[in-house]
Amino acid sequence: MVLDLLLIGLAITLEPVPVTAFILLLSADRGLRKGLAFVLAWLGCLVLVLAMVVAATGGTPFQRSSTPSTAVLAFKIALGVGLVGYGEHRRRRLGRPHRPPAWAGRLNRLSPWTAAGTAVLLQPWALVAAGCATVVDADLSHVTTYLALTGFCLLASSSLLVMLVHAALWPAAAQERLGRLRAWMEAHQDPTVVLLCLLIGLWLVGRSIYQLVG
Repeated sequence: MVLDLLLIGLAITLEPVPVTAFILLLSADRGLRKGLAFVLAWLGCLVLVLAMVVAATGGTPFQRSSTPSTAVLAFKIALGVGLVGYGEHRRRRLGRPHRPPAWAGRLNRLSPWTAAGTAVLLQPWALVAAGCATVVDADLSHVTTYLALTGFCLLASSSLLVMLVHAALWPAAAQERLGRLRAWMEAHQDPTVVLLCLLIGLWLVGRSIYQLVG
């Protein structure tokens, strides 16, 4: 479970769309306040979703080869196939010009509350769902499980947290560096999405099939 959460958490925090949106928020008027609302909503949503999954399982993993366990593995395979398919779709579109999303121009006018809602909408929900399907195996009788779940939430939010702290402590330098990061992310958005989708998708499919037949 820990390795799966590590890979999925890394994929979530490197997802270029929310990272780019967060940079735009920090560059807007009252950017720190909006950025803080974004991060708190992002973290809160992750914690809430994982808590709901753990509550549904009672903090006890499903027995291997049971119907619920098989259903979860089938769900992870379907998620993996979907991610691979989406990654392949984006790969075929590499090099094509595309316009910025409509919401990008409105970020400067958002209130902190709307910024919090934007964080929930922009979460890569397919990857979050993969994390939730992995958390089904969480055994809350072990302290290490709590550490793993906490680490997953922090890892999945780490890029946002680092940018927020950097902008708060060194605002002048942060504007320049975040501007360069935004330019790089926009130039490499499609290849990054393709790589993340293919890697996580293939990992989910391969690992789930291995667990089904193992």
